[in-house]
Amino acid sequence: MDNNLGRPQRIIRQRPDSTHIDTEGWRDRLHPAHAGVRSGWPRRAVGLRREELAELAGISVDYVIRLEQGRATAPSASVVAALARALRLDRSERNHLYCLAGLQPPADRRLNDRLSPSVLRVLGRLDESAVAAFAADWQLLWWNTAWAALLGDPSDTVAELRNLVVVRFPTPSRSGQLHAWPVRSSDYDATDRAIVADLRHATARYPEDPRLADLLRVTIDENARFASLWRSGAVGEHSEDRKTIEHPLVGDITVDCDVLSAADGDIKIVVMSSPPGSDDAFKIERVRVAGSATVSPAEPYRRIEQHDKGGCGFG
Repeated sequence: MDNNLGRPQRIIRQRPDSTHIDTEGWRDRLHPAHAGVRSGWPRRAVGLRREELAELAGISVDYVIRLEQGRATAPSASVVAALARALRLDRSERNHLYCLAGLQPPADRRLNDRLSPSVLRVLGRLDESAVAAFAADWQLLWWNTAWAALLGDPSDTVAELRNLVVVRFPTPSRSGQLHAWPVRSSDYDATDRAIVADLRHATARYPEDPRLADLLRVTIDENARFASLWRSGAVGEHSEDRKTIEHPLVGDITVDCDVLSAADGDIKIVVMSSPPGSDDAFKIERVRVAGSATVSPAEPYRRIEQHDKGGCGFG
């Protein structure tokens, strides 16, 4: 999701005869305060000055100038990484910078558990629907009040077990819970296949992530259905699904369940909604209002490392 829609973007200029990295466009769009730069005097520059970028990246101003002028054509991987961090580049921009430098972009080693401020702003405006956000391994990261009121408060479950894979494919050593009352699905098998396909994609993208590796190892070893789908090369995708939630307050609520993507597919956003004006929409609003005073707000998920000791798939 782009915070700069409607603004002209001059990101990279590249000469045809050389690798020419011009960071000016990236510098112009980054407000100094957002980069941690304090300035107590008036400034004409819209964004970061070369001097400020150099300080943030730990390189000389002269080297930044030579890069932008095309006189330095072979920056090291450490310099490119420092520039990408200082300029707050997203993954696509970072990879483009590496390619301009003639370097192989680094593989992402860890799953992305971060929801950007722009994504959170959008999610915050969907309060009439039940919404939750998940990482690429289906670890629950965030939910709204309507989600907790409709399905039950996830905060009642230990954070590490708020994982859709753990819920759908329980094992003797792990079982999670993401809904407090029964949920019926229109196509249970298709959802399972799509979840397995999601994990296959995540494994290819993050082969060194320890949380993902542990989840796969345990689930393959201890859940026969998951192991069968995994070894058969099952593929699938999330299509619109219909769920019926057996809610203790208002009875059955039928919702459409859609899976959206953000952050280059790393974040999965599950939205449960009903047509405006329908009886089901009225029931959702009723449980949302009733639950707003009792459910817990979602807290940012914190990854627990291995050495620390202390459609959609619901129904």
